[in-house]
Amino acid sequence: TPKALILESPLLSHIFVLCVPPDLREIVFVIQSQSNTFHVRQAERRREDLLKQARGFTKVRLNVHAFFLWWYILEWFLGKPLFDEESTIIHHYAFAENPSIFKYPDFAASWALSIPLVVRLAKKVKEEPLKSDFTIDLKHEVALYIWDNGKGPHLTAVPELCTVPEDSPQASHCATTVSKKPPLCGEPVNKEDIFVAVKTCKKFHSERVPVIKKTWEKDALFLEYYSDHADPSIPTINLGVPNTERGHCGKTFAILQRFLSSAVPDTKWLLIVDDDTLISIPRLQVLLSCYDSSEPVSLGERYGYGLSQGGYSYITGGGGMVFSREAVVRLLKSGCKCYSNDAPDDMVLGMCLNALGLPVTHSPLFHQARPEDYARDFLAHQVPISFHKHWNIDPIAVFNKWLKNDFTASQDELKSGKTEL
Repeated sequence: TPKALILESPLLSHIFVLCVPPDLREIVFVIQSQSNTFHVRQAERRREDLLKQARGFTKVRLNVHAFFLWWYILEWFLGKPLFDEESTIIHHYAFAENPSIFKYPDFAASWALSIPLVVRLAKKVKEEPLKSDFTIDLKHEVALYIWDNGKGPHLTAVPELCTVPEDSPQASHCATTVSKKPPLCGEPVNKEDIFVAVKTCKKFHSERVPVIKKTWEKDALFLEYYSDHADPSIPTINLGVPNTERGHCGKTFAILQRFLSSAVPDTKWLLIVDDDTLISIPRLQVLLSCYDSSEPVSLGERYGYGLSQGGYSYITGGGGMVFSREAVVRLLKSGCKCYSNDAPDDMVLGMCLNALGLPVTHSPLFHQARPEDYARDFLAHQVPISFHKHWNIDPIAVFNKWLKNDFTASQDELKSGKTEL
């Protein structure tokens, strides 16, 4: 009977369970992956690596230390702790008076549960339905669920669970590290393969559009602004859909239809962003090299709605939604449409994809909020692709600090180990 459960990678869908040989029979490794060719290959590589380490365990110490092997009757929740320096919307403003008091695990370092805790949580999940409608940041919500208003264990910090590069001097004591290099996915996709659609409206033409023009517009070869008002000075295109204060489903579906028409260049990828999204196109080109545009790919920061009651996942719009041409073809061919122009476009698309049985692929490099809404240590090992919102920040300064680089600089950052593709 194993005594510990170790979970690696922040990505959920396909789950590979690996019971290792006798010397490690106290531990079960769970490799979390996604329903996508690239991520399935990544999970298989990780599995083979663990098996290789296990086979050589008598000669070479496996990168898992003995602290996992003394859990017999206690409930333990181990990981590399993250904390919020200020209360944030992505965590529903939890612990608003002192947000730093609550610690949650950095999934990139892996996290571990003792089997007694796993048994209790499995029983709890069966007997008590999950209360939250929205799943926004799984690592924080998992920690809250385990803590159970003080009835369950807090996260215990384990220094051996690390996010330093594997060749770093600090890695000698680490059971986990981040990869020195990104996956071997080939050359970045060409600019000619990406069409960018920016959603805006008349009242933000003079406020938000200039930020895009001063930051990332120059990196996009094919880009159009879609508004409720045609302004030739930008220029913007009026798709005939009135502006709405809340959701923008009507506008987004009009963009999908235009993407497949002869009115725009025939490209492999569609990126839809808000007018207050800050994004790095060169980094997106690197990331997209890992995905097959002939598959129905929907990529971005994944949220969930009603997942414990048979709900669905969706790509949250503010961080940027990326679709392969095949995904757009299947969406529109299905007859899926908005129930109103002001319906939440990202959630409606999630419902459609779920009905079609098409996967929603998560990347932690897209961000629905501002940099200050995320734990500092969480961003420290990333090369982020996007952030969202101009509220209480200088968006140009944020872009220059977090997202500005040419392709060469991006490669240098990737080689430093700061990557979570």
